[in-house]
Amino acid sequence: MIIIKTPAQIEGIRKSSHLAAETLRYLSTFVKPGISTEVLNQVCHKYITDHGAIPAPLNYEGFPKSVCISVNNVVCHGISSKNQILKEGDIVNLDVTTILDGYYGDTSTMVSVGKISQESQKLIDITKKCLNDSIKSLKPGKYLNDCVGKIIEPLAKKNGYSIVRELGGHGVGVKFHEDPFVFHFDTKQKKTILKPGMIFTIEPMINASKNSEITLDRHDGWTIRTADGCNSAQFEHTILITKTGYEILTI
Repeated sequence: MIIIKTPAQIEGIRKSSHLAAETLRYLSTFVKPGISTEVLNQVCHKYITDHGAIPAPLNYEGFPKSVCISVNNVVCHGISSKNQILKEGDIVNLDVTTILDGYYGDTSTMVSVGKISQESQKLIDITKKCLNDSIKSLKPGKYLNDCVGKIIEPLAKKNGYSIVRELGGHGVGVKFHEDPFVFHFDTKQKKTILKPGMIFTIEPMINASKNSEITLDRHDGWTIRTADGCNSAQFEHTILITKTGYEILTI
C-alpha cells in the first residue's frame, strides 16, 4: 500500500533527506587513493550521529555497516573493510540513508578516485542523465513507469549499457522501504499513478555492458556484483510528488 504523506510527515522526511544529502557531500570529500572503505564508513557514522540521527543501514536486516560503499563492479550493498583500499581509477558509489526523528532520507552518488578512464566517466555521466531525465518527467496524474522505466531504459541501451532488473527504487520516508517498487526498465505497466504526497526513490543501477545479470556474494550475503565483472554505476534521490510536479528532497 502506497502511503500518501501528511504535511507533517513531509516536513520530517525533508529534514532527514537534507541531512542525508549533507552527509553524502561531506563523505565524498574523503574519497581519494589510499583511503580504506572502512575509514569512509567511520566518517559517515560519526557525521550522522553527531547531527542527532541514525544511519539506517546499520543492523538493517543484519547489514553490518553505516553506509553502503560499492566499488567498480559492485552494483550495490558493498560492505566496507579496512582491507579494501581505494586506488586511482576506481569508481565508487556511496549510498547514505539517515533516520532523523523517525523519518528516512535516502540518496547515493558516484565518486571518482583520482583520474578515471573515459569509459568510466561516460558510464557515470549517462547514469546521472538517466536519473535526471526521469525526475524531470515526474508530474501528478502520470504513470510511474512512463516517468521512470520508459525514459531510463532507452537511454541506457542507446549507449550499450544494461539496467539491473532485480533491484529498484522504492517508497521511503516513514519506513526504509515502502511501496511502490520502482522499476528502472520499461514494464509496459499502466498501474501506479503519481499523486501529491507520494515519496519514493529513483536509483537506476546501470551496467557498462549489455549483460544485466548480477551475482550475490555467498560469503557476506549482501554484496551484489555484475555477473560479467563490468563496472556499474548508480545515482539516487528521494523525491516528493507535489500538486504541480516534484521536489527533490535529497539536495
